[in-house]
Amino acid sequence: MHAPKTETIARLVHAVRGERVLFDADLASLYRVSTKVLNQAVRRNSDRFPADFMFRLTAEEWSNLRSQIVTSSSVGWGGARYLPYTFTEQGVAMLSSVLRSPRAVEVNIAIMRTFVELRRLMDSNRQLGRKIEAMEKKYDEQFAVVFDAIKRLIAEDDARRASPKRRIGFVG
Repeated sequence: MHAPKTETIARLVHAVRGERVLFDADLASLYRVSTKVLNQAVRRNSDRFPADFMFRLTAEEWSNLRSQIVTSSSVGWGGARYLPYTFTEQGVAMLSSVLRSPRAVEVNIAIMRTFVELRRLMDSNRQLGRKIEAMEKKYDEQFAVVFDAIKRLIAEDDARRASPKRRIGFVG
C-alpha cells in the first residue's frame, strides 16, 4: 500500500470561495472507497463537518470549475447526478476520524503534507514578489539618475543648437 504522491494530490486541489479544497469523488478515489461510502460516513457524522470544513458546490461554481479543469480528475465526472461536496484542509483532517482504515490514515498524512507544501510554495512566491518589487524600486531609482543625466545632455545639446553660431575664419 503506497500513499499518493504530493504532486498527484496537488493536481486535485482547487480554489473555491477563497479556500483550497478537494472534491468528494477525488478523496474517495484516493481512499479507495466509493463516493457514496465517503459521503454516507460524512452524513453519519455531520456534526463534525461545519461549513468551513465541507460545503457543496453551487451549480454555477461546478460549471465554472469543470470548464477550468483541463485534465480530468482521477474520477470521471460525466454522469454525476449531484453537485460535489468539497473538503477544506480541516475537513480532510476530520475525515481521518470518520474513515478509520489504514489507507485513510496514510492518505490523510499525504494530503496534510501536500497542503503544507502548497502553503510553503505560496509563501515563497509572496517573498519572491516582495523581492522583485524591492529590486524594481531600487533600479527605478538608479535608472532615474541615468534618465536625468540623459535629459540634461539632451537639454544642453538643444541649448547649444539654439544659440547663435560663431563664424569660423576671418571677419572682414
